[in-house]
Amino acid sequence: MIQMTQDRLDKKLAELKYLIEVRRPEVAEHLKEARAFGDISENAEYDAAQNEQAELEARIKQLEEETKLSNIEIVEYSTLILDSVNVGAKVKLKNITKRREEEYGIVVASDADVLAGLISNESPVGAALIGHKVGDKVEVELPDGGKINYEVLAIEAQDNE
Repeated sequence: MIQMTQDRLDKKLAELKYLIEVRRPEVAEHLKEARAFGDISENAEYDAAQNEQAELEARIKQLEEETKLSNIEIVEYSTLILDSVNVGAKVKLKNITKRREEEYGIVVASDADVLAGLISNESPVGAALIGHKVGDKVEVELPDGGKINYEVLAIEAQDNE
């Protein structure tokens, strides 16, 4: 089951529609033009067009799989209950290990963007924080074997939904 927001699903469906309705005919035209250059065994344009077509079809297949409604669980951040850390929460933390405050939005994996401060509920930090309340101390085991200790200072709704 793939968790995603309705907005993320809508974007994937729009991309899929664009790839099928616009890009697929464009790539087919590129192949047709490249074939017109002559001997396809030594035709760089034809090889490039074939590679473009293969990449396009792979992306279409991936999007078709990701957008099958039977595989999707829609997550609505707006229904969040803020008594504990959960998907959709903005969490203010005290990093006890590094003695600084940090803030993260906890999101489903498909919405994660570390540079924007949005971490996946499946990441080591996100998974460790889920279910904790304000005042809880949480030890996070990192993939490299290290550990970080946090204290949950505040839990709020995210602004971006």
